[in-house]
Amino acid sequence: MPTPASLIPVPALSDTAEYAYAATVEPPARLVFTAGACPLDADGATVAPGDHAAQARQVMANLETALAAAGARLTDVVKTTVYVASSRQADLVTVWQVVRDAFGDHEPPSTLLGVAVLGYPDQLVEVEAVAAVRNG
Repeated sequence: MPTPASLIPVPALSDTAEYAYAATVEPPARLVFTAGACPLDADGATVAPGDHAAQARQVMANLETALAAAGARLTDVVKTTVYVASSRQADLVTVWQVVRDAFGDHEPPSTLLGVAVLGYPDQLVEVEAVAAVRNG
């Protein structure tokens, strides 16, 4: 069954971005909004303090789990917001590469932000997503 979402590259904008610049969702579709996925293990402890890449891997695994609970997959995602607790661009790039690798060929629009602090002790990464799933 085809996805209700279409990712839209915009040739008039730079092609260096590793994501579509826009996405549309055609009815009928059910939207899934996730909370920010955090780098927590099953016991609620922050994994890999100080390691942006390891935390990003845990975040993406947790995001996949949350999406699955709502009947969605990473390939259904139409928008992400990626938060990185750092003012260093290199840390943002490290996290972005892990996120991009998790999505494979699926390139939903995304916003990548460096922020001062996130909610859990030692937390460096958080990713929230919106997915669209075909009804029925």
